[in-house]
Amino acid sequence: MPDAGKSTTIRDVAARASVSISTVSLALNHPDRVSPATRERVLAAADALSFVPREQAIARARRTAKRVGVIGPFSSYPAAMTRLAGVLAAARGESVDVVVFDEPSAATSPAPLLASLPRTGRLDGLLIVSLPLDDPIVDRIRSLDLPTVLVDTDHPGLSSVRIDDKAGGALAGAHLIEGGHHRFAFLGEAQENDAYTAPARHRLDGYSQMLYEQGHALDPALIRWTTRDLDKAHAVARDVLGDPDRPDAVFAADDLLAAAVIRAAHDLALDVPADVAVIGYDDTETARALALTTIGQPLTHSGSEGLRLLRDHMRTPSDALSSTALRPYLVRRLTTPATTNSTTK
Repeated sequence: MPDAGKSTTIRDVAARASVSISTVSLALNHPDRVSPATRERVLAAADALSFVPREQAIARARRTAKRVGVIGPFSSYPAAMTRLAGVLAAARGESVDVVVFDEPSAATSPAPLLASLPRTGRLDGLLIVSLPLDDPIVDRIRSLDLPTVLVDTDHPGLSSVRIDDKAGGALAGAHLIEGGHHRFAFLGEAQENDAYTAPARHRLDGYSQMLYEQGHALDPALIRWTTRDLDKAHAVARDVLGDPDRPDAVFAADDLLAAAVIRAAHDLALDVPADVAVIGYDDTETARALALTTIGQPLTHSGSEGLRLLRDHMRTPSDALSSTALRPYLVRRLTTPATTNSTTK
C-alpha cells in the first residue's frame, strides 16, 4: 500500500496486481495484448488504489469488454430467470459486460410484441429471451447492424436457440397414455394478443396430436386457459376436476399451473395420481418441491448457448443465420403413475 499522502504510481498498481510494470502499461494502453483476466486484475488494482491513469488509456482498457444486452420477462417467469443465469454463467471469465433489461410478461400485455429496443448506453450485441417479435421490430434490429440472437423464441430473420415445445407436449401425452389414462385435460396460460403463438399453444399442439395418434380425443371442453396466478388457476382447475365427467389426467403448460391443479385435487379429496395424474412443464423449483412429474427443459444451457452463438456473430459478422432446437425431456416424480420407460429425477 502506498504511503499516506503519496500519490499512487503505476508501480503500486503492479505490486497489488502481482504483475510487472510493463504488464500494467500494456493493460491500460494496449489491452488487446494481455488476457482478459490479467486486464481485469490490473483494473481492479487501479480502482482499489484510486489510481487515475491517462483518461484515454483507462477508457481504452474498459472498452475492450463487449457490452451485451439481455432483455426478457425475467421477473415474470422462473424459467426465463434460469435462462438468464445461464447467460451470466457463460459470461464469467469472458470479456463481456452483461446489461439486463426486464420486460413485462408478453402473455399479460395487450401489446406483447417488443415495443422498443434498449437505449441505455452502447450495446455490441443483444439477446432477446422469451419475448415474441413482429416483422417491423426485426427489420429495425437488422437495420441497426446489431448482432442479435433469440432464446426460447424464433423468427426467420434472426438466429435463435429454442426449445421444441411441441415435442414437450407430445412427451406429456405419451407418458399419460402409457400410464393407462383415458380422459385428458389441458390447462394453459391465456394470452391477451393473438399476434403470436405462445409456447403453451405449441405444447398443446404436441399434446393433442399425440393423443389423437394414439386414438384418444382431447375434449375441447377440457382445454382451459387462465392467468398465471395460483388462486385464479386453482379456481379453473377446481371447476374442471369438480365435474362428474372429470378427467383422469391433466397436463399443465407450466409448473405453477400444475401446482394449482394439485391444490384443487386435494380440495376435492382426489388422490394424485390414483384419481387424477398431473404433469407440468419447466422443472422449476416448484416442481421439485411438490415432487411433480414435469417436462424439463435445458434452461441454463439455452442461455449459455444463446450467448455463445451471439459472440460468434459479434466476432464474425455474417448474414448466415443459425437455428438450434433443444429437446425437452420427461422428469417423472410422484404425480403420475410409474411406467416402465420413465426417467426419475
